[in-house]
Amino acid sequence: MERGTLPGRLTWQLGEVVATQAETARAKSITLSVPNWIGHRAGQHVDVRLTAEDGYQAERSYSISSPPEEQPRVTLTVERLDDGEVSPYLVDELRVGDKLELRGPIGGYFVWEASMGGPLLLVAGGSGMVPLMAMLRHRAAVGSTIVARLLYSSRSYEDVIYRDELDRLAKSSPLLEVVQTLTRTQPPGWMGYARRIDSEMLREVAWPREQRPLTFICGPTPFVETAAAGLVAFGHEPAHIKTERFGPTGET
Repeated sequence: MERGTLPGRLTWQLGEVVATQAETARAKSITLSVPNWIGHRAGQHVDVRLTAEDGYQAERSYSISSPPEEQPRVTLTVERLDDGEVSPYLVDELRVGDKLELRGPIGGYFVWEASMGGPLLLVAGGSGMVPLMAMLRHRAAVGSTIVARLLYSSRSYEDVIYRDELDRLAKSSPLLEVVQTLTRTQPPGWMGYARRIDSEMLREVAWPREQRPLTFICGPTPFVETAAAGLVAFGHEPAHIKTERFGPTGET
């Protein structure tokens, strides 16, 4: 993801992989035990560094999907990019017991904690769901009664990251509503939306502007720009809309 923060005070440290979980055919969650972890806020990310035998290093940033309450364990959810240097290794090769260099947490703008209040509106495209999942997990971990609504756009049912967990969270909390749209293919009997997020969809799903929701939007750049512009056009306060975007990984 494209993020412009790299605090000099943060140092590289080793985390040990203690669990992995396949989320989709292309995405995997990696849980690390990080003994010296200083704690994080939902929405932050880390830098990950891989070093080859010849000394070549590659660094990438990945959002944290676990809530702060699980520290010193930290979970990252990584989507494999076929032409990537780092993600294929993390998704296909990394095993329990392996060590991973990471630095963080990074970012203080795109964060939410229950003390900030709501209503909470989350808008995700593809793997942009990752930092928003940390927010939903934090909300559940502290037993928050803040009303929350998620609008999540995926290419297909099989591409929905955290599909079963989102279903469980929505069923366990009447104050959380999960709305999904599948832009390319839909399974038989699909009852959700079946197109890209547009103005009409935002108008139907978003909280009324009079409620002044706290809004977090994350996904590919065009997706984020469309969603943010649509909400502003409806009169939502720009100061209450926070965005996180990443480079193109295909249409969502």
